[in-house]
Amino acid sequence: MKITNHTQKLKTISTVGLVSKPNDGTLCGYVHEIEAALSKHNVKLLIEEKSAQILGCGQGVNFDQMCKESDFLISLGGDGTLISLCRRSLMYHKPVLGIHAGQLGFLTDIQTDEISHFIEDLFIGNYRIDTRMMLEVSLHVNGKVEKVVAFNDVVLSRSKISHMSNIKAYVDGQLFNSYYGDGLIISTPTGSTAYNLSAGGPVVFPLTEALILTPICPHSLTQRPLVLPVDFEVSFESDGDTVIVVDGQDTYTMNEVERVSVCIAEQGAELIHSLDRDYFEILKKKLHWGHV
Repeated sequence: MKITNHTQKLKTISTVGLVSKPNDGTLCGYVHEIEAALSKHNVKLLIEEKSAQILGCGQGVNFDQMCKESDFLISLGGDGTLISLCRRSLMYHKPVLGIHAGQLGFLTDIQTDEISHFIEDLFIGNYRIDTRMMLEVSLHVNGKVEKVVAFNDVVLSRSKISHMSNIKAYVDGQLFNSYYGDGLIISTPTGSTAYNLSAGGPVVFPLTEALILTPICPHSLTQRPLVLPVDFEVSFESDGDTVIVVDGQDTYTMNEVERVSVCIAEQGAELIHSLDRDYFEILKKKLHWGHV
């Protein structure tokens, strides 16, 4: 799969879906602003039912209906809200716009005071759609395979503070390393600025196609982060004291899973961005680069 900086635009904008940050009822004013800005162009806003309940915005619609009927989706919250929406909506092939109402915000570049202005930009074509690679995670259990997708990362981690994880890693079926320590992160380039960065892994430009393997506090000074091309499939085996965490949102244990395989997903997540978005400016701002 070739991931590129797409130049295509939305063909039509008649219906937009919205999911907000869970358990935060303070964002209702922003929803009304979004709805008012869209209504100027005769565009209907559908609010996912759980979000509508939290925001006090009526009944809302179920998630599947919202995705099917919408031309694009809005994530109102932080990066976690956007990641969850991208994962859940991937099968519907709908671009996602992230409006920042959270903490750090590497992914959600539209600020709340820019809502009305950016929505106007949408209708005159002043935006771009980037495609971010995602991971396909295969969980092998008793001869069966359960598949999930990851936007940022898959983390293999020790389940108890008193135990270390012993993880065997394979590339295309061949054993290439054993990681003994607190665990291992398998990250996308987009996820390189998340847990991977905290663990000493490299920052990788988000439109790159690569698998990033970063050991977490390894019990060896020779273990270092590794960047692989996406032509490879990496797989892992470990003992029952290891847990598998997908995007910090889904958790499995190696007591239940015999082997975990990770490769590039056939489809990437499409993110709507402002033309003014500059990745390196974001790095400078968020990571305080360039300060003497």
